[in-house]
Amino acid sequence: MAETEQQSGSSPEDDNPPLPVTFNFMLPKKEISMVQDMGKWKRSQAYADYMGFVLTLNEGVKGKKLTCEYSVSETVEKLISLLDTLDRWIDETPPVDQPSRFGNKAYRTWYAKLDQEAEALVAAVISADSSAAAPEIAVYLKESVGNSTRIDYGTGHEAAFAAFLCCLCKIGALRVEDQLAIVFKVFDRYLIVMRKLQKTYRMEPAGSQGVWGLDDFQFLPFIWGSSQLIDHSTLEPRHFVEEKLVNEHHVDFMFLECIKFINEMKTGPFAEHSNQLWNISAVHTWSKVNQGLIRMYKAECLEKFPVIQHFKFGSLLSIQPVKP
Repeated sequence: MAETEQQSGSSPEDDNPPLPVTFNFMLPKKEISMVQDMGKWKRSQAYADYMGFVLTLNEGVKGKKLTCEYSVSETVEKLISLLDTLDRWIDETPPVDQPSRFGNKAYRTWYAKLDQEAEALVAAVISADSSAAAPEIAVYLKESVGNSTRIDYGTGHEAAFAAFLCCLCKIGALRVEDQLAIVFKVFDRYLIVMRKLQKTYRMEPAGSQGVWGLDDFQFLPFIWGSSQLIDHSTLEPRHFVEEKLVNEHHVDFMFLECIKFINEMKTGPFAEHSNQLWNISAVHTWSKVNQGLIRMYKAECLEKFPVIQHFKFGSLLSIQPVKP
C-alpha cells in the first residue's frame, strides 16, 4: 500500500478551490459484499462525491453542443492519448476464430495488456508530484473496460470510468474549467473505444435487463445527452425515434449518438428492441427526461446490489460515511 500525503487541487464540484485534503493512497477494494451493505454505500463519501460529479457535469453541459468551443487542457490531451492507445491495441489484437459467436477470447489478450500497463498510463496523465496516486486511480481505469473473465461490459464498468475521472478531479489533475472537455472530449472518446470493444469482441451486456433496460451497455451519455438538449428550439424528445433527424444531429448531441449506435446494432421496430427509450420519447420536455433519467440511474444502477458489489473504494472514493 502506498501511503503518501497528497493535497487535492480544485475539482468540478466547486467553483472555488477546496481546502487542502490529505489522502493516504491505497489500492481500492470491494466493500459491499451483501445486500445489507448497500446502506453503507449510500451514506458513503464515495456516493456523495460520485453523484456530485455526475450532477455537476450534467449542469455544465446543459444546452451545449458537442461541437461548441471549450478549453482543452494538457491533462485532457493526455487522457485522449491514453484512450487512443487503448483503441490502437484493439487493432493490434484481432478477434480469434472460436466456436461461440459472443465473447471473443482475444479480448482477454487485449485486457492483459491494459492490466500490465494501466499504472504507467495513469502516471503519464498526472503530474510527477501526484505519482503516488497512480496505483489507486489505475484500478478504476482497469475496471472501466469490462470483465475479462465473463467478457462482458455494462453500466458498472461505465461507472468505474466516471469514478476514474472523479479521482483525477480530486487530486487536481482535472479542474473546473475542464468540465465540458471531460464530457464532450474525454467521455465521448471513451464511448467510441467501448463501442469498438463491444463490436470487435462481441462482448455480452453485463447484467442486462434485455428489452426492459434503457440500453445494453451505457447510461451516463443519456443523462448528459438529455441535458444538452434542454430548451432546444426544434428537437423534442419525440424526435429521437426518427432516424433521419438522428443522422442529421448526432454529431452535436451525445443522446442522439447513442440512439444512432443502437439503430446500427439492432434490427426491427424501435419500440420492440428499445422499449424503455421508446417510452421516454413520449415525455414532453428534455428537462423532464433528464430528471427522470437521473432518478432511474440511481434506482436501476447505483442502488442495485449486483452493480455496486463490484465497486471499489480507496482513499479518493471512500466508503467512510459523509462527514456531517
